[in-house]
Amino acid sequence: MNHKNIKENIRIVLSRTSHPGNIGAAARAMKTMGLSRLHLVAPKHFPDPDATARASGADDVLENARVFDTLEAALDGSAFSVAVTARRRDLSHEVHDPREAAKMLLDVAAHREVALLFGTEMSGLTTEEIGKCQVICTIPSNPQFSSLNLASAVQILAYELNMVGTETLAAPQLDLATSEEIEHFYRHLEETLIGIGFLDPDAPKRLMQRMRRLFSRTRLERNEVNILRGILRDLTKHGRE
Repeated sequence: MNHKNIKENIRIVLSRTSHPGNIGAAARAMKTMGLSRLHLVAPKHFPDPDATARASGADDVLENARVFDTLEAALDGSAFSVAVTARRRDLSHEVHDPREAAKMLLDVAAHREVALLFGTEMSGLTTEEIGKCQVICTIPSNPQFSSLNLASAVQILAYELNMVGTETLAAPQLDLATSEEIEHFYRHLEETLIGIGFLDPDAPKRLMQRMRRLFSRTRLERNEVNILRGILRDLTKHGRE
């Protein structure tokens, strides 16, 4: 697979975008660096003339953009997802700069689909949205003024993806689990923990969030998810017995 084809495995996901002009500007940023797959999660206004005007020639990216009601649907099929956020919060996800994140994305994109996730302009990504990704990317900036325009953030990551080049082509192929398969595992895990009395559904606190952090650091492969779900099935069976 050449570098151009690798980019076809990369989707840019914009969640809950408020201003249509930022969607158009992001599309333009993508096209300048050879990216074409744009996924939109519940945009406030789209399609919109402002998006087309700001795209400035990247109309094809807008026309081919896919709109989803949920982030889960937008990430479906991706084997590795990176959340771009300025705030680390108290999450224990691995945190990387744009260059490191681009290298990790392209390593996987050589064989599987990947996603780069950006949040809404006003508040960025929620903790729940970040929890659906494997790592966090933060763009080094002025600590006293760290908020970047959405399209500017997309441009920086798109540039880094372009600059990493073809060095990832020899990366070993891993059969990573897809976003959908991992979400099925988390639901199975939660149901099992409730069933055995370890998790109180009326007072869950932050257990499942912590479990997501734990497994997000492991880059779960498909056969590993199958093993874990097999363990959960046996736990449930023995619990009934």
